[in-house]
Parts: sequence; C-alpha cells; structure tokens
Amino acid sequence: MIQQLKISIAFMAIYFVWGSTFFGVSIALESFPPFLLSALRFLIGGLAITVYCIFQKETLPATGDIIKFALWGIVLFGGGVISVVWAQQYITSSFASIVITTPFWFVVLDKSQWHINFKNGWIMGGIAAGMVGVVLLIAQRPSANFGGIDNMEIKAILTIIAGSFLWVVGSLQLRKSQKSGSVYTKTSIHLIAAAVFAIIVSFLSGEGEIMQWSLIKKDAVIALLYLSIVSTSATFLAFIWLIKHKPVALVSTYSYVNPMVAVLLGVFIGGEVISGIQIIAMLIILLGVLSINIPNYKHKLLFK
Repeated sequence: MIQQLKISIAFMAIYFVWGSTFFGVSIALESFPPFLLSALRFLIGGLAITVYCIFQKETLPATGDIIKFALWGIVLFGGGVISVVWAQQYITSSFASIVITTPFWFVVLDKSQWHINFKNGWIMGGIAAGMVGVVLLIAQRPSANFGGIDNMEIKAILTIIAGSFLWVVGSLQLRKSQKSGSVYTKTSIHLIAAAVFAIIVSFLSGEGEIMQWSLIKKDAVIALLYLSIVSTSATFLAFIWLIKHKPVALVSTYSYVNPMVAVLLGVFIGGEVISGIQIIAMLIILLGVLSINIPNYKHKLLFK
C-alpha cells in the first residue's frame, strides 16, 4: 500500500510538475538568458541536495566514479534540459513540450525491454496513439505554421529532438548505476557538473554582457526557485526512483501528459485559445497512456 502510494506520488510529480516546467521556463527566460538560467537552476538544485547529503553524512564516491557521474550529468542535463531551455527562446512553452517524444527513444534504446516492448500490442499501440495525439496538437496549435516556419524554429525543434535522445541515453545509464551508492550523492554530482558546464557555455556565448541583473523580475526569480527545487531536485529524484521500480516505457508516458499540462497552462494562464481538435488530441494522448499501462494492470490482477 505504501509502495503504491509512493509510485502514485512520483507519477503525479513527473506528469504535472514537469508539465508546468515549460511554462516556468518561459517566465524565467523573461529575465535570464538560457544558459545562465540553466546554470543557476542546476546549481541551486544541486546545492540543495548536497546540503541534504551533508546532514545525512553520505559518503563521497571514488574519484573515478565522481568523474563518471559528472560526465553523465552533463549528458543528461546539459543535453536533455539545456536544449529545451535554449529552444524556448524561439518556440512557445506548450509547443516545446509537444516536440519532446521520449517514449520513442526509450523503446528504441532500452535493449533490456525489446523482447517485451516490440511484441506487446498494447505498448506499441499506446505509443502510436500518443504520437498521433502529439501530431494533432502540433498541427492545430494557433502559432504552428509549418509553411512559414523560420530557420531558428527549425533549429529549435531539431535541438529538442537531439536533447530528448541525450536525456534517454542518460536516463538508461542512471538506471544501470543505481545498484550501488547514494542516489542523492549521485544526483548532486550530476547537477553541479551540469551547472559548471552551463556556466562555461554561458560565458563563451557572451551572456554575461547582455544580462541585466537590475531588471530581474520577481516572477522570474520565483520561477527559477520552482524550477530548481521542485522540478529539478525533487521531481528528478522521483523520476530516477521510478525508472528503477517501473518499466521505462511506462515511466516515459510523462512526455505525453506534459504537453497537455503545458497547453492547459497556456490556455488558463497564458491566454492561449484551445480548439476542439486540441481537446480530441489530448484525449487520444490519454488513451495512449492508458494503453501503455494496461500490461502493468493485467500483471497486478494476475498476481493479486
């Protein structure tokens, strides 16, 4: 019972907190350039977990392991997260959330589940339904006009797709490395390494010259703290706990729910207009999530 409650809370976090992250990034980008924003986000989140590790008297890994965790942190956060933040300069938050379709990469790259994923009609059908819903959302968004899409929007879309690939590669590696050592220590190393990487990129791109600290908005600071503590630290820990206890194809369904959350936030807070087709698309996405979950439900009923 307690285990099931933990699983439910973790799924709620990756579904709804990460869904709201895109909107939070759009608010923070009004005051912070993308790489500096990412650096501050990772640094605050990483230091928060480090403080927890100190109080818990967690032991440091060996030097070789620290380097390995740092490199994977750069792949996971430097590739998977910074790419989305950078892209949101050129596309809206809800559109950015829609472009991310990590379940495809999870199914393709997770070799340990190939014998299950490619043979299970419910899983493949659910992924297909999710992709159909995503395509409908892209096609029906008021701002989506692929006939007149500019070069930077194309680069933003391709950057997010590449970032999704790196996120999945890093996620699968995290699952392998959870067999020993503290997950909190590893996560703090991941985040601090990604923060250093983002600081370097920020410096090389000249963001320091355009950053105006005196013009930072209060909403942007609140968004930064939300992204750092709630989204990056707490929800990421929930995510890596989930991929240890549940199939990655099931965990990856967050990337289908996140766009719905982002679109709804855009409608009710950002003032965007939602059409009937978009509602239908989101219902299709929900059916896709249900379909991917059905094998898990059948397993529970069988062994209840």
